[in-house]
Formats: sequence, C-alpha cells, structure tokens
Amino acid sequence: MKYYAIIVAGGSGNRMQTETPKQFLLLKNLPVLMHTIKAFAASNTQPKILLVLNKDQQAYWGRLCKEFNFHIPHQIVDGGIERFYSVKNAIYSIEEEAYVAIHDAVRPLVSKRLIDSCYAEAAKQGNVIAAVQSSDSVRLVKNKKTSALKRDEIFLVQTPQTFSLDILKEAYNQEFNPHFTDDASVVEGIGHEINIIEGERANIKITYPIDLELAELLLKN
Repeated sequence: MKYYAIIVAGGSGNRMQTETPKQFLLLKNLPVLMHTIKAFAASNTQPKILLVLNKDQQAYWGRLCKEFNFHIPHQIVDGGIERFYSVKNAIYSIEEEAYVAIHDAVRPLVSKRLIDSCYAEAAKQGNVIAAVQSSDSVRLVKNKKTSALKRDEIFLVQTPQTFSLDILKEAYNQEFNPHFTDDASVVEGIGHEINIIEGERANIKITYPIDLELAELLLKN
C-alpha cells in the first residue's frame, strides 16, 4: 500500500495582520510550511508529499526553496477557490491505492509519532482524525441564549485527517457544501462514521500572531 500526504497551503495573512500568507512566515528562521513538510518527510511512513498552493503563490514558493536550500521532494498541485476544491485536485491526482493524510500547512509542530499513528489507524479502520479533548468549559450560543455543554464530550479537531483514497474519492465526488468545515465533515457527508485518535496539544495551528510566538517557544523546548 502507498502513502500520501496532502499539505493544504492556501491561507492568507489576514488574521495574522500581515500581507505575507502565514504559511510563509518565518518560524525559527525557516518558513512555517517547510517545518510542516519536514515533519512528514521525517516520519517512518515516508509518504509522497503533495503540496497544494494557489497558482499565484507557486513562483514565490520556488524562490523560498532556493533561498533556504530546501530540497525535500514534493509535488505541487494547483489550489482551488475553496479548500474543498484544493483537496479534491490533490486527491484526483493520485492514481494508485493509497492511504492519504490531509494536513494544514500551518500546523508545523505535528510529530512524526502522530503522523505514523494516523496512517496505522486509518489502515485498520478506513479513516481517523487527530483531536484533543477540550480542557475548557464550553457553552453553546443559539438565538442569543447560552447553554453549557459537557466538556468531556467535546473534542477539538486537528490534522492530520487520514483516509483510504477510495473513501476520499467517493466523498469528494459530492457537490460542495459550505457546511464542510474539514475533510472529516466531507467524508461524513456520504455516511461514514469518523474515528478519532488522540492528537497533541503542541500540534497548534498558526492563525494569530501569538500562535507564532507560542510555536517558537515550543520549538525551543
């Protein structure tokens, strides 16, 4: 069986309050995206890496690879107008039976242990996503009224989200729905139950400036 990793890197810098897309910001003197690719390249599973980038960012990425002497093999796939279409483009570029991990480019601290565990569990169950249990109290706000939810029943979803290619191709054959928030919700849309594996607290998503500072601290440790 073959293994693939789809790294989705279509984000902008809006919430980071910077014109530079957050996947290209420097983290410990290396663009965030390079840390993410390095994590998958270091895993025991050794997946083939597909990097989904908007066409207008591909030349810039090429210059960054030269500037930082970055030579880890990866294939560029054109991004779409929505994340759904970006992932779909990458999925349909794979022409052999495989297990596919889909990962946010801006989760650079994912460990090789978690990557390998996701592939192993997907091979057993057909799909698995990384998630961590909420450590905070959680409330639902609806129609201006709030209600408490059971914290031990709330999980915060991360990536990798890993599936057999057959399941992904069937799921991404659906019409786009704005309620699709991640790959698990797309797969759930064709009737599959989603399995969870314990994620990692350090597997943070770089979204706001403080996240980059936290990532720097975590890398130092």
